[in-house]
This record gives sequence, C-alpha cells and structure tokens, in this order.
Amino acid sequence: MKMHLKFNPHFPLFRNLKKVVLLLFLTAVILNVNAQTSERKWNIGLMGGFSVYAGDLGNSMNNFTTDVFRQNPTGAITFSRYLGRSFDVSLNGSYGSWGYYKNDVTIFKGSMLQSNLNFKYKFNNGYMLAENSIIAPYIFAGGGVANTTGDRITNGYDYPAILGVGARLRLSNTLSLNYQATFGYMSTAHNNPETNLGVAATGNDQFMLHMIGVGMNLGRGKDADKDGVSDKKDKCPNTPTGVTVDEDGCPVDKDGDGVADYKDKCPDLAGMAGTEGCPDSDKDGVADKDDQCPTVAGTIELKGCPDADEDGITDSKDACPNIYGTLAMNGCPDRDNDGIKDADDICPDVAGTIQTQGCPDSDKDGIHDGVDKCPNSPGSADHFGCPDTDKDGVFDDVDRCINIVGVPQNQGCPEIKAATKQLFQKALQGIQFETGKDKIKPVSYPILNSIVKVMKENPSYKLLIGGHTDNVGEDAMNMTLSQDRATAVSNYLISHGVDPLRVVATGYGETSPVDTNDSTNGRTRNRRVEFKVEFLQ
Repeated sequence: MKMHLKFNPHFPLFRNLKKVVLLLFLTAVILNVNAQTSERKWNIGLMGGFSVYAGDLGNSMNNFTTDVFRQNPTGAITFSRYLGRSFDVSLNGSYGSWGYYKNDVTIFKGSMLQSNLNFKYKFNNGYMLAENSIIAPYIFAGGGVANTTGDRITNGYDYPAILGVGARLRLSNTLSLNYQATFGYMSTAHNNPETNLGVAATGNDQFMLHMIGVGMNLGRGKDADKDGVSDKKDKCPNTPTGVTVDEDGCPVDKDGDGVADYKDKCPDLAGMAGTEGCPDSDKDGVADKDDQCPTVAGTIELKGCPDADEDGITDSKDACPNIYGTLAMNGCPDRDNDGIKDADDICPDVAGTIQTQGCPDSDKDGIHDGVDKCPNSPGSADHFGCPDTDKDGVFDDVDRCINIVGVPQNQGCPEIKAATKQLFQKALQGIQFETGKDKIKPVSYPILNSIVKVMKENPSYKLLIGGHTDNVGEDAMNMTLSQDRATAVSNYLISHGVDPLRVVATGYGETSPVDTNDSTNGRTRNRRVEFKVEFLQ
C-alpha cells in the first residue's frame, strides 16, 4: 500500500514557531546581549529544519529533495553553557516527523522526540579564529535519548550516539544565525517489521538533523561601575555612574586629547590634562580660554601673562620688566621705599622726598642733605642750605663764628684789634726760653702779661698756642721741646687767671718753618711761639 504524508502547516510546532521566534528576538533586543562569552555563559537557540534516515532500508542522508523537506519537518530548542575559550556543553531537544521514502513510496513514517547532551569544540577560540569572529564553526559529540512513535514504527526509547558540526554567523551584538547538522547512531532498528512490505526490522537506524535557526545569549558579566561593559572587558572599571562610555568601557573622549568628555571643559577641542582638556597654545599651564596672553608663556597667578622679573606685575604693565619692582612703582624698584623709583632717585638707598629727588632733607629747607652744608638748620639755597644764625650778613657755610656777630673780612668773626695783632706779632720772637729747655726767661713776662690782659678783656677768645723749633737736633727731640715750651706758655697764662678751657697748647717741632734753616737768622725766626685766636661759640 502506497502512503503519502503531506506537510501540515497547522502542525503545533510550526503553528507557534513564529510566536516563539518573535519572543526570542524581543528578549535578545531587551537584554542586548553579545556573543556567548565567559561572562554571558548561557545560550538559548530556536531552530527548524528536517530529519533524514539511514539504515538497512536505505540512505537518504544525501537526499535533499523537496520530499524530504516536505515530509520530515523538525523543530528544536537548544541550551548551552560556556565552559571555556574552546569548549561549551550543550543540551538539545528536537521533535518532528521521521521517515524514509523511496521512489515516492513511504517506507515508514512516524515521529521522533529526542534530546542529547554534547560537548562542543569551538574554532573561534583565539587560537584558530578570533573569539569575536563573525563566522564561528564548531564540532560536537555526545549522547542522547530518543523516543520514536508512529503506526509504522516500533515505538520505544533508544540512546543514540551523537556527532555533529555547525557554524554560527554573528548578525549583530545581539543575535546570531546558526546552522547545525546532528548525526545520531541508534542502537537498533525502529521500522515496523510487521508491514505488508515484508521487510524485517534489522540492523541499526541512523538519523541526521539539518537545522537552522537563531540563538542568543543570556546573562550579564559583572559590571562594577554599571556602564554596560563587563568588568572583564572594561578597560576603565571605575567610571563614575552616568558617564557615557565607549565599547571598551572608557569614558568617551570626542576630541581624542586623553581627557574624558565628562572632565573635559573643552570637549570639542583637543587640549591637555593640565588644563582640563582645553588647548594651551603657549604651554604655560593656563588654558587659552582663560589666558590673557595666549601666545606668550606666562604664570598661572597672572592669568597666563609673562613676568620676566617675577615681581608679580605682567611685563606689559611693568615699566621695568627686567628689574624686580613694586606695584606702587609700576614694576620699578624703590630700594629705600620713599615712593620714588630708583631710576629717578638721586639717593636710591636713603629715603627722601620728591622735592629733593629722593634724597633726605633733614631740615626741610628743600636742599637735600647730600649738598646741604647745614643739614640740620633750614637755610638758603644760595648758601648750600645754611642760615645766617648771628645775622651778621655772613652765612653759616663760611661764618667761622656762627653765633657771634662778626665781619666778612674775618669770616664772620669779630675783628681783632690792631693792638692785639701787634702783640701777637711781637710775641713771636719776644717769648724766650733757656737754650734747649722749656723754661721761660723773665724777659718774656711783660709780653705774656699783656696777653693775659687781652684774654680777660675778650672772654670770647680762645687762644691757640703753637710751639716751633728749627732743625737743629733730632726730630723727636725738637717735637717734644716745642710741645713743652707751648705748654709752659699755657701754664703761665692759666696761672695768671686765664680759663684753662680757653687755652690750647700744641707743639709742631720743626715741621712748620717760616724761614730757611740754613742761616742763623732763618733758624732764629723758626724758633718761635705763635698765638692765634678762635672764638667760643
């Protein structure tokens, strides 16, 4: 009897196949999983195809006619678990029709429900192909259990050995298209021996499942920073929450300057880390957007402008850019801090006034101390800052008696009487001493008494007594002798009532001759006692 079994589109497996495929697709999109990896270890797949028979009745494993497609449709679901770079373990289950057709005659026909557990060896293991290869072939082997049912099949269980090959085509980071050929070798024959064909069930049956379908992975790897990139692949595992990252898990850096956009204050312009991602044309550490001198290197404190002398004043505003100065002096130095820059200060190391060009003016007369001959008394500019203290018409700069009214002819001191001058002239030779001694001869007393009288009549006089010798004898001896004789005269005056404070005696020896020492007359003139008057102020 010839039997024909048509493909039934309302067969339950195929009636729900579209819904199942749609459900798997939406799940993959929602989970946004990538290819199965060590971090996304679970994979689920839904496949459809057909089965073929081989055994003592014949072999249709190489029969790819439409009859085979039409007569033996099969659907399958697969689960696999990642074990390592090279191996997975897989649990597969399939259900569909199984039969053998020869010359348009159905030899036997039924259904087969089978499940198998196998180990898969992957060629995209990093040794042969890259782990993320688009095409990933594999082989597998294992064992399973099968249940065959049908009017013309010996119903029952079998435990086939499983071998197979397959390949995965990665469609996206979410889905893959899988092809798999599964060969099963059964332990017995399942075609019904009690058929009117008179063919006994002998030998071992085999089957081949040709399946194609979609697969997706389940699970997520550990992602400590919650950026969507697993820690194992994340090159920046501590990215702050909410920061946009690239496929390596690192913050996006649009301008490629090494500063992540979330830290980059100039995300569209390449810059440097030191300026928070902003460009710094003069490399001074101040971003161009904040740099008041963007083309000339400067300091952070001066907002990017240079300060050659490091005085805190930008060169463009510094009147002395190469000399350390002060802000008050527009960058110029003022060593004495008198408010006058050194370049204009005549006395740069002593505080002064503007009126005296930076020099001090102790008496405030407008003439600085450096040229003021009377720095502590306000005076006239015409007389080097000196006043005329005694109002005698002789200013203090030339007045030898600034507190005593005098005459210009005597440099501001009182005029000495002619008689006094004559007396002093007479005393030059009139005061005589014993030879080689400081003892005054009595013949000199009248002159000395006259000098005592002059001193008493003129209390402002201060008498300077000078003793002199000729060059006869040793210099040291002459110096001592002259001093002793001047002192002898001084003592005489004091002993006769002249104030000691008004008499000064000095010996000059042979150092101040008034004539030649080569003649007797000259030596006589050189041996003398001189009297000069100063005035007590």
